[in-house]
Amino acid sequence: MVALQIRDVPEEVRDALAAEAKARGQSLQAYLLELVETQARRLRNTAILDRFAGRSDGAHSLPGESAGNLTDQRKRRGPRGHAA
Repeated sequence: MVALQIRDVPEEVRDALAAEAKARGQSLQAYLLELVETQARRLRNTAILDRFAGRSDGAHSLPGESAGNLTDQRKRRGPRGHAA
């Protein structure tokens, strides 16, 4: 593992982070590590999505479109999953 150090953090920022850590029942160290890990995961996810941007293969749908399609299919099937 490596150590990270952040200099010149304003006291009010440190106090806000410490208060949030305490509210979560975590040490400031554990809370900050969780934030850093979460951000690293987001960056990896964005990089993966960027690799697929602009591809012309596969299906294309708008946000929420798939959920709407599933709802429509379920309505057509009826209450027991049989075609209505």
